[in-house]
Amino acid sequence: MKKVLVLHGVNLNMLGTRDQRQYGRANLEEIDGELQELGASLGLSVETFQSNHEGKLVEKIHQGRAADFRAVIINAGAWTHYSYAIRDALELLDIPIVEVHLSNIYAREDFRRHSVLAPVSRGQICGFGKHSYMLALRAVAELLQTAETA
Repeated sequence: MKKVLVLHGVNLNMLGTRDQRQYGRANLEEIDGELQELGASLGLSVETFQSNHEGKLVEKIHQGRAADFRAVIINAGAWTHYSYAIRDALELLDIPIVEVHLSNIYAREDFRRHSVLAPVSRGQICGFGKHSYMLALRAVAELLQTAETA
């Protein structure tokens, strides 16, 4: 099975209680469970990781190089807008990276409209709540399948 790493950044452990209008009612455990189920149906093994510590997220990305992950899906939360450390760690990977956001970052505050991760990502999905993650996983499955047949 192809392995996919899903990274959740700062404050995402508070999903389900944090501003449900922006982020929805689903908590992180529910999202992770749905990712696991969808991943299995797509022939993917999904590993999830959340941290409120930037360095731990960077270390997990570094570990991903040796762990034979075939793709990364990342919702870095607020770090999306300013963490060059996470950006640089992602840039070390030679696999598809898909950036995800629950809310439509382009319909929110000005500072949320800029992503330092976008230049090192294959694509970005935002505004579909928890379904943003599912769409990203489907996109990764397609990218990996296409890469195999190329």
